Amino acid sequence: MRLLSGVRGILFLLMAVSAIVSPTVAMAVPVSWTDWTSAGVQTVSGNLLVDSTTVGVTYSGPYAFAQVSGGTNYWNPSAPYISTAVDNAPPASDIVALGTGGSKTITFSQALQDPLLALVSWNGNVVDFGMPIEIVSFGQGYWGNGTPVLNQTGTGFTGVGEVHGVIRLPGSHSSITFTDTSEGWHGFTVGAVGLAQQGTVPEPGSLALLGLGVMGLIVARLRK
Repeated sequence: MRLLSGVRGILFLLMAVSAIVSPTVAMAVPVSWTDWTSAGVQTVSGNLLVDSTTVGVTYSGPYAFAQVSGGTNYWNPSAPYISTAVDNAPPASDIVALGTGGSKTITFSQALQDPLLALVSWNGNVVDFGMPIEIVSFGQGYWGNGTPVLNQTGTGFTGVGEVHGVIRLPGSHSSITFTDTSEGWHGFTVGAVGLAQQGTVPEPGSLALLGLGVMGLIVARLRK
């Protein structure tokens, strides 16, 4: 009975180690998109509800127009904004439309983890965020279809055709500054799935080493 109990304990430990080391399957999660509420001179403000916390969002820079209460729904169709990482497209009609190129900044009242930008009609635009970005999705949108092509440093993209889609800025961010080029207009909104967390999370490689260490102890016990 004691031997059987020991075997069961070892099997349990092996399953636990397997859960630690095995990669998790990425699943789409609901995204909180900005509710833009006011527009002023080179400033558009709104809010994000993230983890039951209201986070203020402020865009600073030149813009062509901003829809803060009604208007055309440029997020229709929703297909280019939904992916294995993003469960829902931006709602309704809230959007900030840029025309004159140059430097722009988006500021958050509280740091966000891996913020998202949804894009409408970034046609032939050359964009740079000065930090690595990830292209999450793109496809046929309100004004047609296009492809965002990453630059050599991975910090921005050039829009080939009418780009509609989502990009992600990995890491913790209290603000985002980017440059773009002039055109009739190209629009965006901001989304998030979580607040930036305090402290560090073990890297996957570290978790794997931990699992291997536990397995080594199990093997040593079996030999005894």
